[in-house]
Amino acid sequence: MANEQLEYFTALSNTISKGEWKSALDAMFVALRKRFVFDNLAIYRVDNEPGRNLPEVIYARAVGRGKSREADASWGENIANQVISSGRMMILSPEKPSEDRIAMPYLLGLPLDFPVAKGALVFVRFGGPPYLDEHLPMAVLGAALGARILERRQLQEQIALFEQARYRAQLQDDFIATISHDLHTPLGFIKGYATSLLRSDTVWDAATQREFLTIIDEETDHLIALIDRLLDSSRLQTGMLAMDFQPVVLDKLIRDVVQRMSSRCPDLSVSLKMGKLPAIQADNVRLGQVFENLLDNAVKYAPGSPVTIRAEARDQAIVLTFSDRGPGIPVEHLPYVFERFYRVPGQTSQRGTGLGLFICKQIVQAHHGQIAVETAPGKGTTFRIELPVSQEGKGKQP
Repeated sequence: MANEQLEYFTALSNTISKGEWKSALDAMFVALRKRFVFDNLAIYRVDNEPGRNLPEVIYARAVGRGKSREADASWGENIANQVISSGRMMILSPEKPSEDRIAMPYLLGLPLDFPVAKGALVFVRFGGPPYLDEHLPMAVLGAALGARILERRQLQEQIALFEQARYRAQLQDDFIATISHDLHTPLGFIKGYATSLLRSDTVWDAATQREFLTIIDEETDHLIALIDRLLDSSRLQTGMLAMDFQPVVLDKLIRDVVQRMSSRCPDLSVSLKMGKLPAIQADNVRLGQVFENLLDNAVKYAPGSPVTIRAEARDQAIVLTFSDRGPGIPVEHLPYVFERFYRVPGQTSQRGTGLGLFICKQIVQAHHGQIAVETAPGKGTTFRIELPVSQEGKGKQP
């Protein structure tokens, strides 16, 4: 008998580590019910914050005779309030008999203490039997194990928040380092070549002067583009960048962007595969910015690879894909590529701020569209964009 009890308590204690916290509570209370009968149970919690004095149910389960009528059954809210206020165990029995078992709840409430909150565990028996002193140790054990499981949940949530905060702090540090480098690089060129032109001890021929001025002009454009990206990302994040929706012939816009990019990047090879497309309501400038950024990414991260752009009409939407045959993106980085300031490790030698894809996503979403990426190392990358043909009935734009 002693060995059987030991095995039972060991199995009951082991439920604490059963995966996710709800699964652990489910397993623990199922095991507990083999020795301690109850029909319903609920866990209430009140945070130790000003103005937070109403308990909320964070876990509830109907396992017995009230299961088929759990919506009408008692969950012990009143006793939970009293237990939390007093910090003591309480037992309440029905005031009068009834033929309906659900109308005769026997309630046992036990206090639960958390690091930053108070709570109560309420067991409900419909129609009896009453709670006796011999039942209480098992109820107390259930409350203790339940509290440990919920403490583990809170600890996991705090760890997750900490990791998220650390990750974002690292992103911010990386961004500051990157933006400092990216600002210094064009400024260094501009300063260096301007200083050279201003030297009084040297006379530059016309061709050299033009070369220096061309570099200054290009680096100034790069600096302006960088600042514009920073401003755009901030405005998009706060919803302050307005979209000017007009009828747009999408295939013409794509051809214009390809022509501009090809003039800047002579090695860029683009294949267009576009069917007959209806005009869509879009911001011509911002959408062109998305397409240009995707081609610019292909030039940076898949140099020498041909790019294929496909576009087709589907129902009331246009589906676009930009595909290259470059090295691809490691799968573990896919969930983060559209985040602000994120740059895939190993690609940091390329000039960039980690804002391009973030801006693309925000612009596409402002068009009530979707953007996604598919990739496999060594097999290239495909960006897929779906845009609605009409913006009517889509809601207010930023």
